Order: sequence, then structure tokens, then C-alpha cells
Amino acid sequence: MKYLIGIDDTDNKDSRGTGFRARHMASMIEENSLGKVLGITRHQLFVHPSIAYTSQNSSACIEVESNQAENLRLFCRQFLLDDSAPGSDAGMSFCEEERIPDEIMEWGNKAKCEVLQMEDAFSLSSKYNIYLEGLTGEKIGVIGALAAIGLRKGENDGRFIWLQGNQLRAVNGIQTLQELKEKIGLTAALTQNGVSVADGARIQLHDWVRPVLQNKQILIYVDKAENYENYDWKMASKEYHQSISN
Repeated sequence: MKYLIGIDDTDNKDSRGTGFRARHMASMIEENSLGKVLGITRHQLFVHPSIAYTSQNSSACIEVESNQAENLRLFCRQFLLDDSAPGSDAGMSFCEEERIPDEIMEWGNKAKCEVLQMEDAFSLSSKYNIYLEGLTGEKIGVIGALAAIGLRKGENDGRFIWLQGNQLRAVNGIQTLQELKEKIGLTAALTQNGVSVADGARIQLHDWVRPVLQNKQILIYVDKAENYENYDWKMASKEYHQSISN
């Protein structure tokens, strides 16, 4: 079965961020033979003066295929208790992917544009019997943790920081779209006008590949490369990918 694990507020101003901690936890899940990590998505939440956050107010969702649900949940819980930064307000959610209802997806969408309350997060998770726990500090990370699994379930938000064995950081230079489909599970490469490029198209990736999750697809966006013999397209800027996934 597939499970979604949402985490948020695991860092402090001097530590590495929640995305780093999510990748570390994913590595440990596989190292301990608790499941196969299918992907990790980063989700940007609402930035507002009344919301306490460390740097960017983003949460992360880890998708895991596992037949050890309870062992997996307990392992992740203990990992965050041990590894969350001093002074953090870590929260964690955990649920079988198929059980996540529309109302949790709506919570995720609200967390991108509204100030939400911790008490409402607990009430909503209790309504659907979804595990949600604050683990450190003020525990306000439960808001973003619940939002993370809702947004990931909706399959129309965020960008990937892990795909197929954490290969994203090893994929760079010039690759065909077909190679990217095989290596990282990419669905398509689109122009900024939404036109698909051919599987044989050669794409200059440079050194930053963070596919976005849109309309149930894993996508990168590209610009036409002019006067280059070795490739046909170049990956659109990091700033563009960030802008469409925030």
C-alpha cells in the first residue's frame, strides 16, 4: 500500500530545512527496509505576519510504498523526535493514500492562502481517523503536516525533491526526454505555453532539476534553445519552476 507522510516545522534558523530532513528520513526508511520511497514533494504554504515559520513556510510530503504501516509510522515519529532541530515545532501526519478525503485536500489548499488554527487541524484529522501529532516545541507544525498530505493527494501542487531513488541531484547536463522518463519517472516536458516536446528532444538541464506536480503529472518546463548544435531545448529557469509551484 501507499502511505503519505507529512512533516513541517522541523528546523530552526540555524539548521538545515524540512526538505533536507525529509530526504534524510526517506533514506533511513529505505535503509531500514521499511518501504520504498516513491517521491518527496515540497509544498509552499501561506506567508503571513501572524504565522510563525522559520524561513519560507514550506512543508514536505513523503510517499512510501510499504507493507509495514505501523512500523513505518513509529519509525518516522521517532526519527523526528530525535532529529528535529532544537526549538522546532515539528508536526507529523500519516495516512494511507487512498483514505485521504476531499476535506483534507481542501485543508491543504486553504493552507496556501489562509491563516489556519492548530485546533482545527486536530479536529479534522480526528474526524477521518488520520494520525496527526505535534512532536516538539509548540507543535504548530501539525497545520502544515496535514496540509502536505492533502496537497500531495490532490496531485496539483508542489515540486519534487526526491524521485526514483533520489536520483534528481545526479541528473544534469544534456538528456533526452525519454531518458528523463526512464531515470526519474518524468511524465512530460512542456514549453511555457503548454506544448509538449518529443521524447527524443535533447534538453540542457544545467544543474537544477526539480519537476513540478501539476494535473497528476510530473513535469519540467523548457525554453527553445537557439543556435546550439548539442541540444534542442533548455530547462526553464529555477525561478520559473519555483513561481509555478508556490
